[in-house]
Amino acid sequence: MSSSSPTSLLDVETKPGKPPMLRVEATVDAASWAAGQRDALRAVVAEHGSVLVRGLGLRDAAGVDGILQRLATAPMTEKEAFAPRQTYSEGVYSSSQWPPNQPMCMHHELSYRLEFPGLMLFACIGAPTEGGATAVADSPTVLDALPTELTERFEREGWLLTRSYNDEIGASLAEAFGTDERGAVESYCRANAIEFAWQPDGGLRTRQRRSAVVRHPVTGRRCWFNQIAFLNEWTLAPEVREYLIDEYGADGLPFNTRFGEGDPIGDDVVQLLNKIYEENTAREPWQAGDLLLVDNIRTAHSREPFEGPREVLVAMADPTHLADCSPTVKVPAG
Repeated sequence: MSSSSPTSLLDVETKPGKPPMLRVEATVDAASWAAGQRDALRAVVAEHGSVLVRGLGLRDAAGVDGILQRLATAPMTEKEAFAPRQTYSEGVYSSSQWPPNQPMCMHHELSYRLEFPGLMLFACIGAPTEGGATAVADSPTVLDALPTELTERFEREGWLLTRSYNDEIGASLAEAFGTDERGAVESYCRANAIEFAWQPDGGLRTRQRRSAVVRHPVTGRRCWFNQIAFLNEWTLAPEVREYLIDEYGADGLPFNTRFGEGDPIGDDVVQLLNKIYEENTAREPWQAGDLLLVDNIRTAHSREPFEGPREVLVAMADPTHLADCSPTVKVPAG
């Protein structure tokens, strides 16, 4: 049973297990339509946390950039990427390079940064033959479903992201920081509350502690906002994890997460987090031309395994500061 959004003039379909959907005439000019519906679209995202727009017929990066310029307050340049991307224009990127047979579990984009996008745009230029949905989950609902004892610990301690940069796997220094010049990397780390240590082989290891629970800067709702499960070693396929540990050592994984005070996060916790996410996941298979708008603080997103060619472009906008989201863990000054 579908229903219309009560706070906008747009007729939004809402069905259990599906993201809210808005259907438009394929003959419309996407950029002009977005400009005319900007306030209504943003009201829908504010109400529901996300909306899938079907019928815009987006075909290329220029079309996505046109939508971004009309909907967003400011495009955002990605920093601290965990995997390589192709850049098309300011704020418009390819999807992260990630094996098609491996899921990208639920997460909030760049939630380990001090500044992150408040709004995400995903545009399907080419749909896969099977799988590959960008699914969504409501983070306040996920938070409420998690055990109180666990969430209280994460609120108290926050979470710790550890990274090891090398030239073989994951994002390189230049891809993550925009430079591989040591002085510039060190300055960025100091300014962004990131501990760093250069390794004898020239690699870099970093640690950054962040809040796992924040308050939405507009609504004040408590949100489970992090990448604890996605970037944890136990989310990796067993054979991938074993290979990486054999190759780089347990402390040299490209990325891993811990409790904020440094204790390891067990497989049981990661499995629980992913189970709660799955129980609260809404998904809709991509069709070419689709546009998905996501409130990055309220709504987590994932990328499911797929077969066949898949081209989904990603845009980041509306830079938001962690300090404006009532963090529970104090970030040391740079």
